Amino acid sequence: MMSPYEIIIAPHLTEKSVALSYGDPNIRDEEKLVRKYTFLVKKDANKIQIKAAIEALYNDGKKKGEGIEVTSVRTIKVLGKKRRRGRVAGYEPDRKKAVVTLKAGQMLEDFGV
Repeated sequence: MMSPYEIIIAPHLTEKSVALSYGDPNIRDEEKLVRKYTFLVKKDANKIQIKAAIEALYNDGKKKGEGIEVTSVRTIKVLGKKRRRGRVAGYEPDRKKAVVTLKAGQMLEDFGV
């Protein structure tokens, strides 16, 4: 059994992922706003483990019903690009990303934005 700190490596912060974390700009009501957050995760972690790890990390020390609730997890396998240093060619390491959707009206305060 892996700990949540082994499964979740880091938040993946790009312009697109930060825009997803703000939710749909057309929805004015904060209670109906659905936010998505992107994380780099361990390559052999599955969606169920990722969901449990996110909820364990962000609900630590909170009462039941006060914390966040993950509604869906989507995963993407990113293959490493080919890189060269002079004549020596190599590859970047492969990685896995997870896009986590929270229940409407919820957000992560310390996501890294």
